[in-house]
Amino acid sequence: MQGFPERGGPGPGPVPNDLAHLQATMHTIELACASIQMHINPAAAEATILSLCQSPQPYQACQFILENSQVPDARFQAAAAIRDAAIREWGFLTADDRRSLLSFCLSFVMQHASSKEGFVLAKVSSVAAQLMKRGWLDTTALEKEAFFNQVNQAVLGIHGLDVQFTGVNFLESLVSEFSPSTSSAMGLPREFHEQCRRSLEIDYLKMFYCWARDAALSVTNRIVESKSEVPEVKVCNAALRLMLQILNWDFHLNNNSTKTSINVFSAGARLDIDSSKRSECTLVQPGPAWRDVLISSGHIGWLVNLYAALRQKFSREGYWLDCPIAVSARKLIVQFCSLTGTIFLSDNGQMHEHHLLQLLSGIIEWIDPPEAVAKAIGCGKSESEMLDGCRALLSIANVTTPFVFDQLLMSIRPFGTLTLLSTLMCEVVKVLMSTYPEEETWSWEARDILLDTWTALLVPLDSTGGNAMLPPEGINAAGNLFALIVESELKAAASSALTDDVDGDYLQSSISAMDERLSSYALIARAAIHVAIPLLTRLFSERFARLNQGRGIIDPTETLEEVYSLLLIAGHVLADEGEGETPLVPYAIQTYFTDNMGADEHPVIVLSSSIIGFAEQSLDPKMRASVFSPRLLEAVIWFFARWSCTYLMNPEEVRETHSQDHQLQSQQLRKGLHSFFREHNQGKLVLDIIVRVSVTTLLSYPGEKDLQALTCYQLLHALVREKHICVHLVSLDSWRNLANAFANEKSLFLLDLAHQRSLAQTLVHSASGLINSEASNQYVRDLMGHMATYLGELSSKNDLKSVAQQPDIILLVSCVLERLRGVATASEPRTQKAIYELGFSVMNPILVLLEVYKHESAVVYLLLKFVVAWVNGQISYLEAHETAIVVDFCMRLLQLYSSHNIGKISVSLSSSLLSEAKTEKYKDLRALLQLLSSLCSKDMVDFSSDSIETQGTNISQVVYFGLHIVTPLISLDLLKYPKLCHDYFALLSHLLEVYPETVAQLNSEAFAHVLGTLDFGLHHQDAEIINMCLRSLKALASYHYKETASGKTGLGLHAAGRKDSGGNLQEGILSQFLRSLLQLLLFEDYSPDLVGSAADALLPLILCEQGLYQRLGNELIERQANPTLRSRLVNALQSLISANQLSSTLDRINYQRFRKNLNNFLIEVRGFLRTM
Repeated sequence: MQGFPERGGPGPGPVPNDLAHLQATMHTIELACASIQMHINPAAAEATILSLCQSPQPYQACQFILENSQVPDARFQAAAAIRDAAIREWGFLTADDRRSLLSFCLSFVMQHASSKEGFVLAKVSSVAAQLMKRGWLDTTALEKEAFFNQVNQAVLGIHGLDVQFTGVNFLESLVSEFSPSTSSAMGLPREFHEQCRRSLEIDYLKMFYCWARDAALSVTNRIVESKSEVPEVKVCNAALRLMLQILNWDFHLNNNSTKTSINVFSAGARLDIDSSKRSECTLVQPGPAWRDVLISSGHIGWLVNLYAALRQKFSREGYWLDCPIAVSARKLIVQFCSLTGTIFLSDNGQMHEHHLLQLLSGIIEWIDPPEAVAKAIGCGKSESEMLDGCRALLSIANVTTPFVFDQLLMSIRPFGTLTLLSTLMCEVVKVLMSTYPEEETWSWEARDILLDTWTALLVPLDSTGGNAMLPPEGINAAGNLFALIVESELKAAASSALTDDVDGDYLQSSISAMDERLSSYALIARAAIHVAIPLLTRLFSERFARLNQGRGIIDPTETLEEVYSLLLIAGHVLADEGEGETPLVPYAIQTYFTDNMGADEHPVIVLSSSIIGFAEQSLDPKMRASVFSPRLLEAVIWFFARWSCTYLMNPEEVRETHSQDHQLQSQQLRKGLHSFFREHNQGKLVLDIIVRVSVTTLLSYPGEKDLQALTCYQLLHALVREKHICVHLVSLDSWRNLANAFANEKSLFLLDLAHQRSLAQTLVHSASGLINSEASNQYVRDLMGHMATYLGELSSKNDLKSVAQQPDIILLVSCVLERLRGVATASEPRTQKAIYELGFSVMNPILVLLEVYKHESAVVYLLLKFVVAWVNGQISYLEAHETAIVVDFCMRLLQLYSSHNIGKISVSLSSSLLSEAKTEKYKDLRALLQLLSSLCSKDMVDFSSDSIETQGTNISQVVYFGLHIVTPLISLDLLKYPKLCHDYFALLSHLLEVYPETVAQLNSEAFAHVLGTLDFGLHHQDAEIINMCLRSLKALASYHYKETASGKTGLGLHAAGRKDSGGNLQEGILSQFLRSLLQLLLFEDYSPDLVGSAADALLPLILCEQGLYQRLGNELIERQANPTLRSRLVNALQSLISANQLSSTLDRINYQRFRKNLNNFLIEVRGFLRTM
């Protein structure tokens, strides 16, 4: 075939003695593939196939199988074996061998282009792409040009349609291989992949796009003119797919070889491209170099017209909309809607607007008129085209401002794009209302895409938090849409009250699960805020009145579900989420409601007061019994938590707007809305209502964990987050009653343990509102004094062992421990003294209870977690004598835990009990590791007035002593628990980096255990764990090197080696790890990201063990039979420790030099060493 040489002659590798050997190999692989397919001894069959992949230079056998086997799976495995072997052996393949393999693969797919076994061709094509990439940086420009000339001939259709299709598919494989997100692992540094990506983007990507475009152009006339499906369709579809793939490329060099940037003059380009609501949309920013191909050439018009012509031609064929060519064409059109950046001229957006209008002119036919489109889908037409139209609107919304978005359609329709968007979503919502509560249909997906579109248009555009302003027509459209959305939500809520299928009802999902959808609703509502809030007020008042009028007469279930839905919607409209910061009043409310209207007239005050008044009704036992279900109160509590962060008694300075343009409006707003909920107006009254409702949920709804969790974790935490609210909280009788009930009554002991901990934390945080530190400390003492006394009295009982095992006592002790833990986690300078005294008072009871409850794993865990929280909160504030007391207590705790073998696991347990015991032990040991980490922090953060050394307290020795106790309990099996593993190695790396001088103090058994876990961590699958182990090795080796260089012993006997029980000399730990690390780097699989950390560990290891490094290098050299490769290995080993002016010092510059040396070393030798 012209342009593709016939495959002939042997590939790299030894020539077999006879044909029989090749045939036998082929037969063996065919049998293995058949065995896997028929599930006959699949393990042995997989081993057979693996042996082919791992055998040295299997190229001739693989080529023979590809050319002669009649079993497609065997040919597939042969192609895979070529790939694995070539990537592995690339370093010692000659240039001719590499070219031969690449030529074979490409020739094979071209000469078998008409084959029906597409998966085999796809595999061989993928192998060719990977081989091309592996040799990319070593191949000259002329060689690449000659290779791509052959590919271009195929893509142009010179050798027929089948070869043309195959050529396009090869380019698709090549682009996929060069894209970082889809590239194959080759065991090479990230820099290699980045260089290949950059080279392809600069020199070839645009050329490939032009080839794909030309391939599509060459066959479209035939497709459009034919009266039936023709083979050209396959080529056109492949070309469209390739163009789409190239437009999906992550362009880095889109602005004269600078980083990604957006042309701010493009059609009112948006600056917030990283908003979280960007599902299903990727911005395309190829830069000005692509303008001639994508914009100026008429390419867009051709694509839109092609789809329109095919759509018209097959208008009566309903199936056509889902044909591959139709799907590919629509995807490409949608992707062009995301085109943005410097590819457009800086002409005030005119070129960009023309581009979008050209696309929208074609897309409009897919979605307009919405009612007719929805009706057609209801009658059986495919929804795929309509959904792609929605995605196109989303893409356009992501690259334009609302004003430009709306104006686009006005030149071809009597309405704007926002009106179309609103009408389209209204139609979708109507379909949802008519089909609810059926399973998800196309309307659900359409709704989500269109909500994302509204979000893309309406998210805040600047640091003031201001939302994008809509034109008047768009505001009206948003108002109409929001009214319909609320109607649909209320209908869905009412329907859910009548159905028994609770699991299938999406409204029964948690509030957080609906949060994303409700947030989008809120954006639409705020775009028409003058309509939305009065609407919500009217609807809520109607439901409230209906409940009051129908009490005891009609079933309120439907109305209650509607109220539930309205509370969630109103909460999202009125306020933003307050996680991590105090949210401002939404910008739309700030800017619209600025007149000096009275409290009775202000829409936000009216709506808020209506909801607060409704919630207050829950304090009436009769109303609570008949109306306020736990589910409804969940919505009330959630609303209070969200609303109070924004409106309740927040200080005036928080309300200052950042924009001078709106200072007057903000001042007017403060006169009305802000002042109404301040402490001197209705603020304190509202706060009291909120607290009383909260107490009601805790006391009157036993067992309702979700409701009480919302109360404890969201509402009460939100209240005590601000000191100015705490000032008023502690003065309320309702808050004092809550604190008194918590301290002295048993009613709150019915709460879940975690909720009691949270409540204790909240009550202690509220002490910040008291007049001074002494008052705050006394508040904590009064709150927890009785509980500390109880533990002391319980621990001193003579019959403690029998009393303590009673279930009610175990529960009471557990509750007290969780409350103590909650108090400890709330530690801050203002209350630190009282919390320290509290912990000090229960030290001995804690140790007594640890011994008594040694067989009650749950209680042991609670004991340990309290101690961890207390030490963590106190350690940085303690004076020297206090630190000594705490350290002594921790050592006694660790010794007691170890002496009772609490962490041991009996081997006689059944498998299920063994698993449970491991889980319990894992939790305990993780707590102990956290305790040691907290003690470590004293050396880094210390607010005390004197040094701990004045009391003779050495934190490093204390922690190592603790590690000495804990490490025997940590088995390699337990390190398979991810959290425990992470905490253990984080502590270990910290200890070895900060306190390496004390490592020799560990006895040989404990030291060997620690180093054994380090070796385990080096081979972990988690890169972060490996990285921490490498840091530990670096710390150990560098400490030993620096110490011995100054004449000291360093690690002493641990580094020198020792004799085992049989009298054999064992290597020192640094020798062992030098050998292990080299083995890992040269022969095992790992992430390229770890090479830098490995270099930092390897350099000091080599400097410490230079003799061993030379011996290991000599062993590798002696094992290499090939003279050429031996010479390369000798030079590489020498360059590793001498290139780039590497010296024997351990400073930052030397570490950087060695990193570079190691990278070059691995690229040079790793490939051929792994074949030895």
